[in-house]
Amino acid sequence: MIVCHCQNISDRDINAAIDWMRKSDAQTIITPGKIYHALGKAADCGGCMPLFLQIMRGADNLEVPMHLRGLRRRGSSQEGAHEGRRDGHRVSQQGSAV
Repeated sequence: MIVCHCQNISDRDINAAIDWMRKSDAQTIITPGKIYHALGKAADCGGCMPLFLQIMRGADNLEVPMHLRGLRRRGSSQEGAHEGRRDGHRVSQQGSAV
């Protein structure tokens, strides 16, 4: 089945690219961009992305490596972090300098 009409990519192409990437590096994280790159193509309009992702998720060997699973749960929460800035770093919070 044709998944991407712009680049003429089929579901078989996607699965073959996933198989090839998994064989070459079992620990790699496979993304749509890496699949396009492996096929020598680039995303165009993006209209295929929902179906593209569905095909990817249905692949037998599309697994996240064990040591990378649950990183969000293990890591400290970044929620509420201010990227190292101190409070009052905005000009509007510093008062007027007129």
